[in-house]
Amino acid sequence: MNKSIKSMIKPVADIFMTVLLLFLMGYQFWCETAHEWAGTLMLLLFIAHHILNAGWYKNILRGRYTPIRIIMTVINLALLVAMLCLMGSGIMMSRHVFSFLSVSSGMGTARLVHMAACYWGFVLMSLHLGLHWNMVLGMVRRVTGPVSSPVLRWTLRIGGAAIAVYGLYALVKNQIPSYLLLQSSFVFFDFERPLPLFFTEYLAIMGLFVFLAHYGAWGVQRLTKKG
Repeated sequence: MNKSIKSMIKPVADIFMTVLLLFLMGYQFWCETAHEWAGTLMLLLFIAHHILNAGWYKNILRGRYTPIRIIMTVINLALLVAMLCLMGSGIMMSRHVFSFLSVSSGMGTARLVHMAACYWGFVLMSLHLGLHWNMVLGMVRRVTGPVSSPVLRWTLRIGGAAIAVYGLYALVKNQIPSYLLLQSSFVFFDFERPLPLFFTEYLAIMGLFVFLAHYGAWGVQRLTKKG
């Protein structure tokens, strides 16, 4: 595939995956069929993402492993495992899209795996996005131009920190740590919560992990240079 075409397709596919991820996190708002079809589309985009980034796998054993590269590799591999578990368990539990497989055993285990993989996938994908945030900022700068004003630059940083703080609040409020650690077998869902508030909270949680990964990577790189 032509490199310029690939460079155009990759960010579009990643944006769709992020939107789908948020849609799938709010599965209680939609019917079961819609959730399964959205999950199937996520599976196809996930496969396409890895095909487009096949060069990463080719080079995984090449070159020197710096601290930041180790962190990125661990998160990428953990995300791969989480997504494979999520999609495998989703196919097992399918009542519509993959119902022809007629899987009847292991539903209890599949449900627990699906729940844990769902939240771990959300966290890891957010961290993955944060580690590549400079690429996102680069695409934005190509459209809007560089931020030359120090006041605006600091306003954006403070805004990012505020989103991260709200994300921490939403993380605790939505009991996500208990789902990550499988301390709960069921996801509590407040059906009286408005849909915009749900997505605002989950976007803020995503923002929290993007913030942590972005500035954490910046800190590691600074420490590495000093060493």
